[in-house]
Amino acid sequence: MSGLPGVPTQRTAPVLFTAACTECRARFELSAGALRLVMGASRRTTFYSFTCPECGAAVRKPAGERIVELLTGGGVRTLRLHSTV
Repeated sequence: MSGLPGVPTQRTAPVLFTAACTECRARFELSAGALRLVMGASRRTTFYSFTCPECGAAVRKPAGERIVELLTGGGVRTLRLHSTV
């Protein structure tokens, strides 16, 4: 796809998130595609998860409002949990 003459083409670099494994304590960067955000009705049911690239552990961490904002703004896949009333 070509841009319009005289209009700069905006390219966005992939977003990387810094994360740490709770099992092996490794620190690394992950792309948005490597993370999953789950948004529930409470703090307890709102979290993000990923697989540690170093040890392969499934990692789950709580996600407060700021983390949710950063992850959704960075293109992380989001699963919204709906309560059944």
